[in-house]
Amino acid sequence: MILILYTAGQEAVLLKLMRHCSAFKEADQRGWLPLHEAAAQLNKNILEITLKAIKHDLYEIASLLIRFGANVNLQCVNKRTALHEAARVGRKDMVNLLLCSGADPDPRSAYGLTPLALAAQIGHTEIMEILLRKGADVLSQAADCASILFEAVGGGNPDSLSLLLEYGADANVPKHTGHLPIHRAAYRGHFLALKQLASVTDYAAIKESGISPVHSAAAGAHPQCLEFLLKSGFDANFMLHERVCKGYDDQRKSALYFAVSNGDICSTQLLLDAGALPNQDPIKCLQLALRMGNYELINLLLRHGANVNYFCRVNTTHFPSALQYSLKDEIMLRMLLNYGYDVYRCFDCFHGDNIHSPYAFEGWTPSVIKDNMFCEVITLSWLKHIAGKVVRVMLDYVDHVSICCKLKAVLEEQTLWPEINSILTNPRSLKHLCRLKIRKCMGHLHLRCPVFMTFLPLPNRLKEYILYKEYDLYGQGNLLGTH
Repeated sequence: MILILYTAGQEAVLLKLMRHCSAFKEADQRGWLPLHEAAAQLNKNILEITLKAIKHDLYEIASLLIRFGANVNLQCVNKRTALHEAARVGRKDMVNLLLCSGADPDPRSAYGLTPLALAAQIGHTEIMEILLRKGADVLSQAADCASILFEAVGGGNPDSLSLLLEYGADANVPKHTGHLPIHRAAYRGHFLALKQLASVTDYAAIKESGISPVHSAAAGAHPQCLEFLLKSGFDANFMLHERVCKGYDDQRKSALYFAVSNGDICSTQLLLDAGALPNQDPIKCLQLALRMGNYELINLLLRHGANVNYFCRVNTTHFPSALQYSLKDEIMLRMLLNYGYDVYRCFDCFHGDNIHSPYAFEGWTPSVIKDNMFCEVITLSWLKHIAGKVVRVMLDYVDHVSICCKLKAVLEEQTLWPEINSILTNPRSLKHLCRLKIRKCMGHLHLRCPVFMTFLPLPNRLKEYILYKEYDLYGQGNLLGTH
């Protein structure tokens, strides 16, 4: 065949072909092979040559190969054909050439992918239309059950999606993981694709999947997509199905958890404004924000009802768990206390004035995994230097409290002890006691509800006093944004 091509005046074509095929390089080094050897070598490498011609857009070479008997349906690695490659790289002329030469329009690779699926992945709409007109199956699915529409969403080309929907693609066919095309669009942030899919995706299919596209938009950190979904009526409190939750070590449930874990302020705000509940996950959203030290997230969650008095499931303490992240940060500490943190539990100690039992190892007792007391924690060697500052702040939020002998011994060594001792041994002001009484009567839920405080028939100055505005270090602008 080489001799035929050569004598036909196709020297330039042959030179190009030789540059892209190892077999012909070898032939060039050895001198022209006999005709029967050349034909055998060419048959052996015919698909490699064709694929290289397609990849490098050498239309003349591909055309000549086909004219001289190349098998257009020959399979290579993973059972892909030349049409797979032409569709993937977007060679419209090559696709037409192969189809006109008898190529199967819908061959499946080892992974179940068709040329239509590969073209859809990249968004080659013109090639997709050619394949569909030739009979490619718009409803075919890959080995992982991903539909052609699901593959097209990855490319984010709205024209490709419109074409597939026009030819009968089903937006309600899930991948083996349960994800639908709308989930992929939301996660990837393909806004136009998301708008198309929202109107053709059934709620029943979303419910069956166990995950909402709201979760996907929050997980992908795409506020524009998230806002669209929420305005379209998708539920901000749709919780992951139990089988989906098991795929996460933290057993997360809510879309809000995804947004907070990403540190995504905008998405968190959108979800909270849409009524997302902040206390639905096993690990609280507030705990995530505290762990990150993100003041803005903490403030957002507290303002929308996050439970400041939550308890961790592991290594629980006698006092609410949120405190452990704020001991060294007065801004965070004040934020928690202002929103109704149960400070009184920090001063509970069944030992009282009695000596605490000594440990074999400091900090390790049977109570570590059960009910560790605040006095045991704050007096640890690596924390006791801040005990005075923490206790002094806490005294702004309580009436009269007693401190145990262990905590007192540590406080007495610190510069703030005279001030702390004065507060502990003298009556509190009437003004302070009235604020505590009002806050107790209102309850934590009302204190956390901005709407309730807005309609409370009290002067603004009194409202601010009740809400400890003079101790709102974050709100005063001493430190804005995230920490």
